[in-house]
Amino acid sequence: QVQLVESGGGLVQAGGSLRLSCAASGRIFSPNVMGWYRQAPGKQRELVATITSGGSTNYADSVKGRFTISRDNVKNMVYLQMNSLKPEDTGVYLCNYKRLGFMPDYWGQGTQVTVSS
Repeated sequence: QVQLVESGGGLVQAGGSLRLSCAASGRIFSPNVMGWYRQAPGKQRELVATITSGGSTNYADSVKGRFTISRDNVKNMVYLQMNSLKPEDTGVYLCNYKRLGFMPDYWGQGTQVTVSS
């Protein structure tokens, strides 16, 4: 079992910044991939960014150049630095962990990000 706890969400004006954190605990194995997804009201959950235990990153086109994902493998933490936020970035941001080659993956409860125009 893996537990994921997100923090750092909030209300911010367009153009502002937020930093999300995800603390992972439990049976963490490498290699793995951790990531951030978001879900806006009435929309499907979508990938925001992922990072492997080796440091390879992947971003949704909509956030490239504005968001940066990083991780601390010793502390089992993943971060999402979000800059130049837009109202369309609003949603619940969820942390995900997946051990490569294994099922299931795990989800946190999410943290709300609201960007006002």
